[in-house]
Amino acid sequence: MLAIYLKYASQTPQWKAHHTSRLLRKVDFRLLPLLIVMYLLNFLDRSNLAQARLGTLEKDLGMKGTDFNLATSILFVGYITMQLPSNLLLTRVKPSIYLGLAMAAWGAISAAQAATTTFGGLLACRTLLGVVEAPFFPGAIMLMSCWYTRAELAHRIAWFYAGSSVANMFGGLLAAGVLGNLEGAHGIAGWRWLFIIEGTITVGIALVAAIFLPNFPATSKWLSEEERNFAQWRLVDDAKETDTASSVSIKDGLMLALKDYRLYIFILFQHISLLTQTFQYFFPTIVKTLGYSKIATLLLTAPVWFLTFLVSLGVTYTSGKTGDRSIHIICLLMVSCVGNIIVVSTLNTGARFFAMFLMPLGAVSAYQIIITWVANSFPRPLVKRSAAIAICNMIGNASNIYGPYLYPASEGPGYLAGGAAVAGLCLAVAGLAFLLRLIHIKENKKLEALESDNTIREGDARGLGFRYVY
Repeated sequence: MLAIYLKYASQTPQWKAHHTSRLLRKVDFRLLPLLIVMYLLNFLDRSNLAQARLGTLEKDLGMKGTDFNLATSILFVGYITMQLPSNLLLTRVKPSIYLGLAMAAWGAISAAQAATTTFGGLLACRTLLGVVEAPFFPGAIMLMSCWYTRAELAHRIAWFYAGSSVANMFGGLLAAGVLGNLEGAHGIAGWRWLFIIEGTITVGIALVAAIFLPNFPATSKWLSEEERNFAQWRLVDDAKETDTASSVSIKDGLMLALKDYRLYIFILFQHISLLTQTFQYFFPTIVKTLGYSKIATLLLTAPVWFLTFLVSLGVTYTSGKTGDRSIHIICLLMVSCVGNIIVVSTLNTGARFFAMFLMPLGAVSAYQIIITWVANSFPRPLVKRSAAIAICNMIGNASNIYGPYLYPASEGPGYLAGGAAVAGLCLAVAGLAFLLRLIHIKENKKLEALESDNTIREGDARGLGFRYVY
């Protein structure tokens, strides 16, 4: 490995730039489109309950009170329990097969929701759906971090996470078509058709993913040996140390993550950040308070998410180019905070519709930078990074178990308690971003001091020249 490192390290900047550009074109084409489509369907199959609610779902299953909130939140019980063991296992198996099989399973269960006839049956399906969806998101983030440097990762994660915005946009359009045209077709309710159609599409894409999704750089046969070596060198050069799955055991990698005090701040950071996005699962219902029909409501959600998609790409691009994380996050959370304040302060249709653009535009865009920051902050070894990503995502998503209760139906149309709470949480996330900025500045000063003293850190050693981003 040393000979390979020296070979590429001695090349000219022009040579490196040319070969990096050529390699990234191949990786982007092979990896990103599949992951984006997979996440689009992952999020769509998780959140389509919000669109189904505008049909006859609650009436047909005898749901009342906070039953919908429970159906939304129970998915995350299974979702959070499986993330850590799944991501640790992913370092030992082929991601293409593992994530492909998980996708096929969640597509089948999503479609099976159409057959439920009782509220209890819906809860059982939602619980199982959470279990089989759990491997995908942290697994995809970990897989991307094995291909891209820290500067490249932010914008790629933005394209990946854009799947959620596209899912909300596409989900609203698809639901409008299904609920408006298939209601009662062949004696089947529109909301049941919605689950059948979306679940079937997911299973079909899963088969493609199992065959074509890339694995790790060292084992990717679709690259030449030269390209495989160069792909590995780029990551070593970025983090100043090697990135092999077998460098430490799963137990040791997990302990390295748990001993890093920054992990617990990032856990709280991601947890509260996801709370600021709880409105996503009720967004069609919130938009319905503007007074439009159910089909018009679903169509009105599309431009909101399309703008969020565009803004996300822009801010993550500038975040990656400048190396900044915290200032971007703080500014975006302030935007979302203003949106939440406007929503609870007035029932004016124009003002509320404007605020409904601000809410996801700030919170969702900021979250894409946050998950990039987590992956950037625990670069090596691979098992430690995998554990850190999974733990943050696992405990972070626990917020979705109780978050849905911020928006009970009895609080509509103002949703004062939920909107006010989320506005306050936006400020808390901004504060944690600033705290992590200070911590990483302090850690970088420690690294500089260690290097000047020629001191080697014991345990999770950082190579010469490595610095945390903030």
